[in-house]
Amino acid sequence: MSGIFTAIETSATGLSLQRQKMNAVAENIANAETTRTEKGGPYRRRRVVVNENTDNVPFKTHLSRAGSKLSRTHSNHIAGSRKTSIEETEISRVEGETVEDPASSFRIVHDPGHPDADENGFVKMPDIEIINEMVDMMSASRAYEANTMAISAAKEMARNALDI
Repeated sequence: MSGIFTAIETSATGLSLQRQKMNAVAENIANAETTRTEKGGPYRRRRVVVNENTDNVPFKTHLSRAGSKLSRTHSNHIAGSRKTSIEETEISRVEGETVEDPASSFRIVHDPGHPDADENGFVKMPDIEIINEMVDMMSASRAYEANTMAISAAKEMARNALDI
């Protein structure tokens, strides 16, 4: 049964990350014309960077990972060793962080009437392509939907197991 809960927990983490990605895309679309921010200058595109959080991985998992290379090379390297089952292995967690895209730049638009125009009438605008943002939104939405389907399938399997 713990495998089902692990699957649900993994999908729930995926749901959270995809929601965070959709929020970043929505913020990008909302600020596609913002020329002045609190930091000064035009808005910079944001994206979600996903990293492994190894703080939540217990010591026994680190130990089994360290010994697994030796136990694979030859069976006599670690006498009395045994393989860990999926129930004993903890999976590492992931976390997303919304950051300003370092590769984002600005597009220069000639608009002398704009309040943020320089002496030559040019304005720095965020370089946000709405089409690309919509593709990112659709991708995150599909991944969100896939995670909800995975949770539904795990719940159905648990329900069917109880009927036996």
